[in-house]
Amino acid sequence: MADEKFENPVLAEIYDPLEADRSDLDPYLRMAEEFGARRILDVGCGTGVFALLLAERGLDVTGLDPAGASLDVARAKPGADRVRWIHGDITALPPLDGFDLITMTANVAQAIESPTLWHATLRGARAALRPCGRLVFETRDPARRAWESWNRDESYEVVDVPGRGEVESWYDVLDAGGPLVTFRQTCVFRATGAVLTSDSTLRFRTREEVAADLAATGFPEHEVRDAPDRPGREFVFVTRRPPQDPAAD
Repeated sequence: MADEKFENPVLAEIYDPLEADRSDLDPYLRMAEEFGARRILDVGCGTGVFALLLAERGLDVTGLDPAGASLDVARAKPGADRVRWIHGDITALPPLDGFDLITMTANVAQAIESPTLWHATLRGARAALRPCGRLVFETRDPARRAWESWNRDESYEVVDVPGRGEVESWYDVLDAGGPLVTFRQTCVFRATGAVLTSDSTLRFRTREEVAADLAATGFPEHEVRDAPDRPGREFVFVTRRPPQDPAAD
């Protein structure tokens, strides 16, 4: 089940204005070009920002997300008809395969907190890729303890959202025990006084844990790159389906 910030129509509507800086997507655009990818599956596409950037480049793009409200926002954007939008997750993907590239940008990989579902997601990606097709995703380095800055003092901002007026937002950590970190986003709509909140839980995996998960799900080789906009804070994993891979199980 997706978080409230993606499922609530109002929160989904203001997601893009509150997350206006998407320079984190630039490395993924460059990798799509580097790998010569023509057919791409964006897992956890949300409001469709990355999928639409790819489609603008003439690529065959499918956007997949479990949050219907976020997909509604994506489908309403200019150029949305260039993308195939699917409501669901990769563990129950319709009969689509042969992708050159599968991406999970931003927090998508970490939002899959269940180890069982995470392994199923990796297996689903392997099945959907063509032989030698690549899977690319990012996950925060837990040693950097990113959650320590998720508090009101360091995250508070006010954004003027078209049609909604000024919206205050900030984050608070609710629980940071073990590999799971749960936090809350609070949004205050100044025009009406309405307050909406959304709780999220992310799993912080070490580089070694992710490598073991990939090996266990049919991705024997991988490389780890840095995120240029967040140097030293993120692991960007690049792996591929083996060229002589038998039918995915």
